[in-house]
Amino acid sequence: MQNYKMTLCYDGGRYDGWQKQGNTEQTIQAKMEKILQELAGTETEIFGSGRTDAGTHAKGQTASFHMDWKGSEEELLIAINKKLPEDIGVLSLEKAEERFHARFHAKAKRYIYTIWTGDMPPVFWRKYSFWCEKPLDIPAMKQAAAYFVGTHDFKSFCANKRMKKSTVRSIYDISFHQKDRMLSLSFVGDGFLYQMVRILTGTLIEVGEGKKSPKEMEEILAAKTREVAGFTAPAKGLCLDEVFYTPWKKGTEQL
Repeated sequence: MQNYKMTLCYDGGRYDGWQKQGNTEQTIQAKMEKILQELAGTETEIFGSGRTDAGTHAKGQTASFHMDWKGSEEELLIAINKKLPEDIGVLSLEKAEERFHARFHAKAKRYIYTIWTGDMPPVFWRKYSFWCEKPLDIPAMKQAAAYFVGTHDFKSFCANKRMKKSTVRSIYDISFHQKDRMLSLSFVGDGFLYQMVRILTGTLIEVGEGKKSPKEMEEILAAKTREVAGFTAPAKGLCLDEVFYTPWKKGTEQL
């Protein structure tokens, strides 16, 4: 069977995350596997680059799967998209090396968290952003974010309190992009713990609101306990923007 690599996007608003589960069929993986099985005529397993939370969106999720398909890659892409609901779409599909695996071969991922600022509600962005009515001190947030860049134990930013595996991760870059009322926080790293980006975002928002000081980030990292970090920002503001399969370098891509 041929190994394929696909890039897909989805609005996660009505899904219970990427990972298939025994108690629901409303996951991206379950939807994709059902369609691939219909096309292949046999059970087909698809592997994502990572698990996105319930309600989290993706512009560039990557997945891989093996399938016996007689047509071209373009024909397979068209066939899949015809069967997908309107809130999921395959952007590209290509043949991959036999051993390629979307998760194991990923070098870095970029998540973007969108914050809507100001007293006007985000009418058209309400499903894709978190509304902060209070003014945010962006310079203080940038100062705080600098403490997270590098290799650290991010146990304080992991929602899974029973995590037995290593909680050490490397963040390569955290950048801020402001346009009118829209503030985007970009996180690039080699991997992220359960709800890590959302907790980092919530902590930075609390810095921006004056509830925490940038210097406290050192203490929060050292504490290695979830209770000392900030709130978990809602999933709707988070988007998996891109997965990188070559070493990431700052300045080589744009939002």
